[in-house]
Amino acid sequence: MQWTDRIRQVKIILVVAAIAIAVASLYFSHVLTHDLETEERNKMEVWAEAMRTLNVADENTDLNLVLKVINENNTIPVIVVDRNGAVQVFRNIPLKANTQADSISEVSGLAQRLRQANRTIRIYLDDSQTADFIDVCYDDSLLLKRLAAYPYVQLGIVLIFVVVAIFALLTSKRAEQNKVWVGLSKETAHQLGTPISSLMAWIEILKENYPDDGLIPEMDKDVKRLQLIADRFSKIGSLPEPVPTDLKAVLNHVIEYMDRRTSSRVVINRDFPDHDVVVLLNGSLFEWVIENLCKNAVDAMGGENGSISIKVSVTNEIVAVEISDTGKGIRKKDIRNVFRPGFTTKKRGWGLGLSLAKRIVEEYHHGHIFVKSSEVGKGTTFRIELRS
Repeated sequence: MQWTDRIRQVKIILVVAAIAIAVASLYFSHVLTHDLETEERNKMEVWAEAMRTLNVADENTDLNLVLKVINENNTIPVIVVDRNGAVQVFRNIPLKANTQADSISEVSGLAQRLRQANRTIRIYLDDSQTADFIDVCYDDSLLLKRLAAYPYVQLGIVLIFVVVAIFALLTSKRAEQNKVWVGLSKETAHQLGTPISSLMAWIEILKENYPDDGLIPEMDKDVKRLQLIADRFSKIGSLPEPVPTDLKAVLNHVIEYMDRRTSSRVVINRDFPDHDVVVLLNGSLFEWVIENLCKNAVDAMGGENGSISIKVSVTNEIVAVEISDTGKGIRKKDIRNVFRPGFTTKKRGWGLGLSLAKRIVEEYHHGHIFVKSSEVGKGTTFRIELRS
């Protein structure tokens, strides 16, 4: 619980820090962009005045300063057009066109867009406001465009960092949980070993003293069952090697076991192909998966009449096992959580069965397990897919 709370706190801190960095970056970038826009506007006004001076120059005009102002603009895109919109001169415009005619057309189109965006400075060629004029159209410099885009790039980097950090935390949490479950499983197997050995010895004594008692063989089966369960727990966390196994034999073994320990109100049906179905399995662990699904199905019926159907099908090198029941079903909002550790709708239990089943199928057998269908009040179908 403390680890979960710490993860939640770290995630909140990371998100708050990301928001603070993003807001601060956007604010300061906005201030810098506004200041740079104002500076470029002032430069364009000086440049426009230099163009007006050049257009009305006479023999007494000193053109050295005028030409210096005009020629020093190497960053701000600028287009000078007359009152009819014809391009007179342009600077710092990156052209895509291949011919001069196309270039003029491209520049004219840009000038028209800048006019519509009110990015112009109108210069009259004399002191009369009705005289001839030119429009100096200007765009943002490359530096200003990059500065305007920078905070969004920075925001993207911050978001990526937060996502990676949260993913790393969740992965660390999952790894720690796995270590806990593996340790718990192995310790459980170890603790079961001694009493199981004692029970097996006592059963051998009972067999010698009461050879005709029909209950002793059943007790022997149950003790061997405990030994099998302990063996399964001991294998959790290791990578058991799957071997070619007759799937039908595994399922029949589970059905036989469940039939003897399930109410007569529950009928287990099987629908298997006539031919053998051989797949790579760890029989002991896979049996546990099927048992867990069958036990959940029995619990879902709540002691009422019902049936469990186990169907095997083979298509396109995929072997599918479907376990269907006529129980109470799963609510749609819960379907996505059924394999999550700790999730359970039962009054008792830890909610680990389906989580372990998923791990056995997907990590140990490289298969896939999922809820194929479920309807409240009618039942549920789980589907397991394995490669043949």
